[in-house]
Amino acid sequence: MAGSVIGSVARRAIKEKYQVALYNAMGLAAFVLGINAVVNNLPESDYPVLFIVCLAVGSLLGAILNLEGWFRGLVGHFSKSNLAEGLSTGILLFCVGTLSMVGPVMSALYGDNTYLFTNATLDLVTSAVLASTYGIGIALAAPVLFCSQGAIYLVTSLLGDVISAELTREISIVGGVLIASSGLGILKIKDCRTLNMLPALLMPPLFFLARHFF
Repeated sequence: MAGSVIGSVARRAIKEKYQVALYNAMGLAAFVLGINAVVNNLPESDYPVLFIVCLAVGSLLGAILNLEGWFRGLVGHFSKSNLAEGLSTGILLFCVGTLSMVGPVMSALYGDNTYLFTNATLDLVTSAVLASTYGIGIALAAPVLFCSQGAIYLVTSLLGDVISAELTREISIVGGVLIASSGLGILKIKDCRTLNMLPALLMPPLFFLARHFF
């Protein structure tokens, strides 16, 4: 939230051509971060084709539910800009990734907040850059991040280390593809309708849950 306020205030002093430069930089950064997540995690995966199935099933489900149309319509009531694109990118960058998922687990199990503080610092900078391009509306990602990390913390506190390294790895791979997809959209190279692909993030947990019982 602090980063969103800082970026939003700075935005008023930035000329349009410089905002365009930041916009392009954010697109490239998202694309590179997404690819990096895939490259780092895919070689370690025990299920190298799982992410393909997750993306296919998740994208189909998202298209049926028309998540993108619903989300853009909702955000459109509050902003006439392309906030939905920036907000979806921000939510993915903040909530999907090793630091974001491992941080609450380490905090709940061992009281070690190092990963959380590191992740918070990165989110501060990222939110400031996003808000300098999309405005104060990026702060709406904060409640989503709170719920995401809070849920992981609560589940870990109650049930122990049920969020395994394997599961974190598979979610990171799928999330990396979605972040890279957002980057392509920001750069206006290809609109992959990333919002409709979000259900793909639910597929790895469902797969591991099914594997546990069957």
